[in-house]
Amino acid sequence: MTHTLHREGTRSNLSGDYVVLAMSAKGINEKGSAEKMKRFLKMGLTHNLANYGDMKTGNSLTTSIEAIMDNIKDTSIIHMVYSTKEQVIAFLKELREADLGLSVVVSGLIDEVNDCCKEAGLRPHTVEYSLGIWGKTDKLPDNKILEITTMCGHHMIASRLVENMIREVKRGKKTSPEAAQELAKHCCCGVFNPKRAAELLETAVK
Repeated sequence: MTHTLHREGTRSNLSGDYVVLAMSAKGINEKGSAEKMKRFLKMGLTHNLANYGDMKTGNSLTTSIEAIMDNIKDTSIIHMVYSTKEQVIAFLKELREADLGLSVVVSGLIDEVNDCCKEAGLRPHTVEYSLGIWGKTDKLPDNKILEITTMCGHHMIASRLVENMIREVKRGKKTSPEAAQELAKHCCCGVFNPKRAAELLETAVK
């Protein structure tokens, strides 16, 4: 899974951004995995999530937890976003004890993710790196916009919408958290981090 891998930013503003997702392996442990996925989400909810969701149903800002739970299937992918290493470590420790048999992916700065795994008593099976953006990068929006739009791995948040939210905050029509929540609604998977987005919007406004 690479849709959470390409988040743009600086080391300082990426250090408070971690995505944890779970899925079954098609044809291997897919059958009957829906109940395990529900348990995964219930466990994750106890660790102060910044956002969560299932791309087929919606995210925490557009859909109730009941609807998300009711629609989890064997083929679902459950996404969660955390803002601190401590939250991730606590969740990973709980997952290790539960031993659900699901594939779990943690995205973030590689050294910090490694620290989380080590603290939780886990060893990563596979590591994927983002090599950045190649090609005609002059056609891309400014970095301050990309830092926000790339938090939605399927690019459901338009750069012009981010620009509009920055203007709304500048004019006092919205606070940074309100604008961040509005943006987060468009990321159906729930991997968009509204807490980080609010901080990025505040920086962009200044």
